[in-house]
Amino acid sequence: MNVLELIRLATGRLGTSRLRSVLTMLGVIIGVASVVALVGVGQGATSGITSQIESLGTNLLTVNPGSGFVGLTRQGAGSAETLTLADATAIAQLDGVAAVAPEISTQALVIAGDQNTTTSIVGTTADYASVRNMSVGQGAFLNDASVENSLRVAVLGSTTASDLDLDESDLGTDITIGGLPFRLVGILESKGGSGPFSQDDQVYVPLTAVQRHFVGGNSVRSIAVSVSSKDGIDNAKALITALLRQRHGTTAATDDFSISDQSQLLDTFSSVTTILSLLLAGIASISLVVGGIGIMNIMLVSVRERTREIGIRKAIGARGRDILAQFLIEALTLSTVGGLIGIALGALISVLIGALAGWGFQFSVVTVVVAVVFSALVGVIFGVWPARQAARLDPITALRYE
Repeated sequence: MNVLELIRLATGRLGTSRLRSVLTMLGVIIGVASVVALVGVGQGATSGITSQIESLGTNLLTVNPGSGFVGLTRQGAGSAETLTLADATAIAQLDGVAAVAPEISTQALVIAGDQNTTTSIVGTTADYASVRNMSVGQGAFLNDASVENSLRVAVLGSTTASDLDLDESDLGTDITIGGLPFRLVGILESKGGSGPFSQDDQVYVPLTAVQRHFVGGNSVRSIAVSVSSKDGIDNAKALITALLRQRHGTTAATDDFSISDQSQLLDTFSSVTTILSLLLAGIASISLVVGGIGIMNIMLVSVRERTREIGIRKAIGARGRDILAQFLIEALTLSTVGGLIGIALGALISVLIGALAGWGFQFSVVTVVVAVVFSALVGVIFGVWPARQAARLDPITALRYE
């Protein structure tokens, strides 16, 4: 008996008990759908995080201060006040550096008319917009003159502007930041960020104005460096390291600064999301095993119910391997059809979650292929034992079975 004939027999037999077949496939459907959906969500989360990191800037390096001390107690990384505006100016002169944007930040109450919000006030320079890939929606960004003269001018993120009920018609008016009047000169386009560190929920003012009116001192919180090309990132990092060691009088063992790049952040997030995706997929796979046990159980019942049929088939010349193949293909059909339905259901769930989360649908051919193969293996593995039992039945005993 050829394979096509066996498949026809299997589908015909399963079609005679549709409800039982559907219930048997349910475990496989749920298992495959869970695996596909969770892997899709993991890939979508990775894509969303990658987009967020890349939106921070092009070929970006970030120079942060090292750890400070209170007495003999070392504080957290970034707590030292070792980076200055002069450091940023020196870094800007290095080969391969396209732009530099030092920054400091503080929290303050911002008031516009009868609206107010407490948000981050970021002090920076004119190059910040280009370094951080920001686009001005209305008005203009900070310029060199405003930084050099510590002018009280401000650019709002889109979320902050919305919270204060400000738009293009309000450009040129004054808002109050920390009790001081600042002239509104621009509103940025949304970058789609969320949470407490969203770039859309910040106010950008000249760095020198923040130093003069809010925080004092000459240090900066960090220095963002845009490198001319992606291939030049490692070289730029080495040049910046050498320059700051010379300026600060430090060595590799005593560096009072650190330099990070986008690839480090991307690698970290990618490894974390990959591990989580694999963990969740592994947990979801447990339901596939449960589905496989359900297939084995129903096939054992089917063998018992069809004992007399098996005896008749053997009596008229069917070989043990024909019986084995018939029951094995029935199990394989149950698991494969269940797997295909599960893939469709998992893809639908991924689409819905991606739409709600905002990262879109992430489709992986590899995931689909693995899901199909795995569901087929479930059918083979859990169908072998019932099929072997059917193939080993003695025809005489089977014919006498009531």
